[in-house]
Amino acid sequence: MFTSERVRAIAYQALLLAAVVGIGWLLVANTLYNLSTRQIQVGFGFLSREAGFEIAESPIVFDPSNSYGRAFLVGLLNTLRISALGIVGATLLGTLIGIARLSSNWLVARLASAYVEFVRNVPLLLQLFVWYGLITELLPPVREAIAFGDLVFLSQRGLRYAWPQAAPGWSAAGWAFAAAVVLALAWRALASRRQRATGAQWPVLWPSLGLLLLLPVGAWLAGGAPTQVDLPRLGGFDFRGGRSLSPEFIALLVGLSTYTAAFIAEVVRGGILSVPRGQAEAAMALGLKPGQRLRLVTMPQALRVIIPPLTSQYLNLTKNSSLAVAIGYPDLVAVANTTMNQTGQAIEAIAILMAVYLAISLAISLMMNWYAARTRLVER
Repeated sequence: MFTSERVRAIAYQALLLAAVVGIGWLLVANTLYNLSTRQIQVGFGFLSREAGFEIAESPIVFDPSNSYGRAFLVGLLNTLRISALGIVGATLLGTLIGIARLSSNWLVARLASAYVEFVRNVPLLLQLFVWYGLITELLPPVREAIAFGDLVFLSQRGLRYAWPQAAPGWSAAGWAFAAAVVLALAWRALASRRQRATGAQWPVLWPSLGLLLLLPVGAWLAGGAPTQVDLPRLGGFDFRGGRSLSPEFIALLVGLSTYTAAFIAEVVRGGILSVPRGQAEAAMALGLKPGQRLRLVTMPQALRVIIPPLTSQYLNLTKNSSLAVAIGYPDLVAVANTTMNQTGQAIEAIAILMAVYLAISLAISLMMNWYAARTRLVER
C-alpha cells in the first residue's frame, strides 16, 4: 500500500496537517491556562464599554463617551484614508519618476536616479520624523500662517481650508461627479472595444473632461447654485471653521507617498524595459508621437510585468501606515495601543489588528489580480 507514490504523498500531508493542528492546539491550550491562572478575562465584551479617551482626528463623530468598538472604527477609517491617498500619490509620483529615469535628458534622468537611490536607502521611520519636523518647526505659527487668499492657510497646526456649507446643491454636485466618473470609465471602455473591433479611434480625453465638468456643474445649478462657503477664521490660538489636515496626517501622507514612490519608480522602469525595443521602433515607424508610443504601445505591454510587484508595494504602504503611531496620527494601531493600556485586553486587540490588516491586504490583492486579468494580453 505504501509503495504507491500517491498514497505516500497523501500520508505525508496528513501527518504534516496533524502536526500543525497539534502544535496550534498546544499553544492555545497553554495560553488559556496561563490566562486563567492569572485571572485575566478573555473576550471581546470590552468593545461595548465606554472608551473614555479622545481621538484627535476622526472622520466620523467620536467623543470619550463612545465605545471602544467605535474607537476601533475611527482608527480603521483613518488607516484606510491614509492608505488610499498614499497609494494614489505614490502611484502618480512613482510612475513619473520611473519614466523620468528613462528620459533622454541627462539631467532629468540623473535627478530621478538620485531621488530613487536616496529615498530607498533611508529608513521610512526616519523620513517620517523629518517630514513631521519640517512641518512643525519650519512653518510659521498660527497667527503668522501662510495665507492663500481667504481660502487656505498653512501653519504649524497643519492645513486649514474653506469648505462648502451643507446644501442640496453641493450634495447633488458630489453625486453627479461620481456618476460622471462612472460614465467616463464606461466611455473609455467602449472606445477601447470599438478600436479593437474596427481600428477607429474615438476621442476619450475631451468627452471625459466634459462629463467630469458639466455634470457636476449642471447638478449644482439644478440644486439652487449654493455659494455659501465655511471660511476659516483665526480665533484664539487656532483657526475656526472650514476643514483641516493635521501636521501628523500631512507628514504621514507625504512620507508614505514619497518613500513608496521610489520603489514604484523602479517597478515602472523595469516594466518599460521589459518591452522589446522593436515595439517602440514599430510605433515610431507608424508615426506615433512619444506620448502616444508610451500610452498606446509600451505601457499596455509593460503592465503585465508591473502589476505583480506593484501589488506588493501597495501592501507594503498599507502595512507601513502603522508607523503613524510614531508621530501621533491616530490610526488603528494607535487606538489599539491605547485600548490595551486601559483594558489589558492585549490578545484581543492584537487579534483585531491582525484580522484587519489581513482583510485589507487580501482585498488589495483581489482587486489587483482582477485588474491584472483585465489587462492581460491575449496571444493569438
